[in-house]
Amino acid sequence: MTYNEEDFLMISGIQHFVFCPRQWALIHLENAWQDNEHTIKGILVHEKAHDPFFSEKRGSLIIVRQMPIFSRTLGITGQCDVVEFRQDNAGVPIFGREGLWLPCPVEYKKGQSKQNDADRIQLCAQAICLEEMLACPPIEFAYLFYWETKRRETVTLDTTLRKQVADATNEMRGYFERNHTPRVKSKAACKSCSLRDICLPKLPATGSVQGYINKKLREDMP
Repeated sequence: MTYNEEDFLMISGIQHFVFCPRQWALIHLENAWQDNEHTIKGILVHEKAHDPFFSEKRGSLIIVRQMPIFSRTLGITGQCDVVEFRQDNAGVPIFGREGLWLPCPVEYKKGQSKQNDADRIQLCAQAICLEEMLACPPIEFAYLFYWETKRRETVTLDTTLRKQVADATNEMRGYFERNHTPRVKSKAACKSCSLRDICLPKLPATGSVQGYINKKLREDMP
């Protein structure tokens, strides 16, 4: 099955979905957003990586930034922070360049490497898009660059990770088609979520609906 452009979901949403399906639904179905220190840091990190008019060649390496990507089989679209093309006889031709080249996506993240696979799954989805668009051999590995540690993490794009991409996008598609926002499942990570006040608003500890109505009626009386 293939999807049309109007039905594409955002690749950036995969990281949200794996972290918390409710967070993804609030952002991508209900258009809810609220910044905090973590989201602001993330924006600043990506601003350093994004320059759609910048590309450079360093010997056998071509670096392209903010490259638009998509997959019709997964029904997703987005951008790669950086794609590095390495010259390789097993690669594919690039318009305006001599030789054959193999792509490798590099995703920039704030903070440091995490135990959960949310970032790795998003990165693998980018690689799958590049494979489909360029008709290139399977990309064996890609990189996550974490701004806090200033280090790259090499991510092996194995069958397990690729299955996680397919499972996540299929589940996202199900929620999207039903326009369904999952219920709250509180966890420790909720404390750092920028949507915490939207997802889990604080309610008054005391009082009743009748008391509220009576108070408002008294306020409206001359």
